Amino acid sequence: MTTTPEFIPVGALGEEFASDSNALEENAGLGGSSLTLRFPGDRVHECTVSGDSTVAWDGREAQARVTSIRAGVYLLDFLVGGAVKESLSLVLDTAGGQATLVAGYLPNAEEASVAALEKARAGSDLTGVRVEILHGTIDGLAGGVPHGPTKDLLGLRNRYRYSPHEVYEHIYLNQDFYTWHCLQGAESGLADTDRCHYIKIADGLYLFVWREKIVPTLGVILIDMERLKTDGKILGYRGFDFDDYVNFRVGAVVDVLNETRH
Repeated sequence: MTTTPEFIPVGALGEEFASDSNALEENAGLGGSSLTLRFPGDRVHECTVSGDSTVAWDGREAQARVTSIRAGVYLLDFLVGGAVKESLSLVLDTAGGQATLVAGYLPNAEEASVAALEKARAGSDLTGVRVEILHGTIDGLAGGVPHGPTKDLLGLRNRYRYSPHEVYEHIYLNQDFYTWHCLQGAESGLADTDRCHYIKIADGLYLFVWREKIVPTLGVILIDMERLKTDGKILGYRGFDFDDYVNFRVGAVVDVLNETRH
């Protein structure tokens, strides 16, 4: 008789990822920076980062995590809002003057409980996790190559070792979907195919965003295919009661298992 692997809440996953993590240490390189970020449609955001990684985003303060996977490129991640949180992740290329903003939102309990068949019938995404991805510039800095969608990762099958006890593989199927599979760890045996987005930041450096449909989850990571390293975050609800959020760091060592070209 076979058993069915059980999906766990994101809070429990975060606890498993907390020990012996391969995530990057925080970087102080943005401390004391005040940045004006300009996006299409005359959209402007003001962002100030203090030395203790407190960020002021259009006047709203939050505690942020700042890392740098490659010289001059920073990932700035934080949550704003009250009972309902907005996830904000910024990739800032301070040398090239380019910026990408990922704003993410989790569904509430009612939205997450809508059956997949009903969503399919309505022609909507099966996941209730929503994102807005904007590409823009850092005011006052010299212009580099704009960030934008890419097909560079399609066909790759990568293994990600997040810690000695948490290992996953990703298969990048097409521009809209990828498959994840837990090889070792708290979700061992689980796998699914979910919505995703691929952004090229620089040669060999990519922003990968995914939105899971069964347990509402938002993932935002930078993948450096030259360094074979990733760093980013996972956002979700602490439990299945939708009462509290967790937003925890993740980072992995990368192995390329194979590549398929159709």
